Amino acid sequence: MANFALFKDLMANPSSIRIKDYDYPLPNERIAKFPLATRDVSKLLTYKQGKIGASQFHSLDQHLPAKSVLVFNETRVIRARLLFRKKTGALIEIFCLEPMGAISDFQLAFQQQGEVGWKCMVGNAKRWKEESLERELTVDGQPLILRARKLEKLEDGFKIQFSWEPHTIVFSEIIEQSGLIPLPPYMNREAVAEDATRYQTVYARYDGSVAAPTAGLHFTDALFEKLGSRGIKTEKLTLHVGAGTFKPVSAEHIADHSMHTEKIVVSLDTLRNLHMLVPQPIIPVGTTSMRSLESLFWMALKLQNGDSGFSVDQWDPYQLNVPETFNAEKALSILITYLEKENLDNLKGETRLMIAPSYKFRLAKGLITNFHQPKSTLLLLVSAMLGDDWKEVYQYALDHDFRFLSYGDSCLFLPKNDDS
Repeated sequence: MANFALFKDLMANPSSIRIKDYDYPLPNERIAKFPLATRDVSKLLTYKQGKIGASQFHSLDQHLPAKSVLVFNETRVIRARLLFRKKTGALIEIFCLEPMGAISDFQLAFQQQGEVGWKCMVGNAKRWKEESLERELTVDGQPLILRARKLEKLEDGFKIQFSWEPHTIVFSEIIEQSGLIPLPPYMNREAVAEDATRYQTVYARYDGSVAAPTAGLHFTDALFEKLGSRGIKTEKLTLHVGAGTFKPVSAEHIADHSMHTEKIVVSLDTLRNLHMLVPQPIIPVGTTSMRSLESLFWMALKLQNGDSGFSVDQWDPYQLNVPETFNAEKALSILITYLEKENLDNLKGETRLMIAPSYKFRLAKGLITNFHQPKSTLLLLVSAMLGDDWKEVYQYALDHDFRFLSYGDSCLFLPKNDDS
């Protein structure tokens, strides 16, 4: 009996999971370094109730359940890498992560004139002492001097103050014309002109990510038309992807891994629509949409318990008590009621949600996603949905020449429904 109790405890809380059990061999040549010429001709691996197959992404509509609802992340990748050269010749790279200080909202920060503070990672930081860095730029044909000053060291970066003259130019114009696209480190190459459009979804709308929601890179306008003609509905939300998405799990057990925080914005209209559609198969496009959707459930539960902070910790799902009557429909209703009462058009929150084996999905009934790195939290998320079948799925992909990671091929996961 004691052993059974211990087993139940381990199943309820995945903190004891060993990350080495979520490893697989990924040869460098299987990592897609460049995108295919056409977005939707990528391969599509299908997993439907335990059966694995192969198709092409432009045929996605033929594999989705009737009345499916696809949920997309509208975030837009910013040109987050800014290069400065010291008078000594040393090159300093400043990687913008998120706005800091009085203005923490991404859209407001991008519209700042004259100066703005950002949390950044700094390449070659040891060579940058206390001096202010300067760089001469041309923005829309107008000469500009951009300065960067290091204000303080943070646990996971630096607080950097940017200032520029003339003050009339907004920060978004500066990084759009002088910054570089932040490709994932595993591509091991510099960005080229093509990346400006291809490392961006066709529906990207709100600036803020330093990595693309890559499952969405396969969608085209033509495919959206096909989906619409079949009655497949679409909903949008925003999660700004941070550099932490590439953070490897270096700890032996995931209990010692700290999930990164990411900002979420979901409109009241989207919440209302999801509330009406919740009996239908809701399928997030990408792990960012998945984590956003599932975070809504936990935000609502915490709101019902008196916490209106709209913040989800990585272990909340494994520690909070969920009443039997508290379901997805109830959660969405609570959020809608709160926003209406407060006269808010959008829910703005943040999440550190870790989805790992033993997690019970509350809104999502499937997933569209790319193939993920070995020993990553994203692979843990896939395993939470597929169980040990993730190994067969990834082996199938390796055996059938699928391309991996950001510019690689895609998967459609439709596991057996389990409402128990």
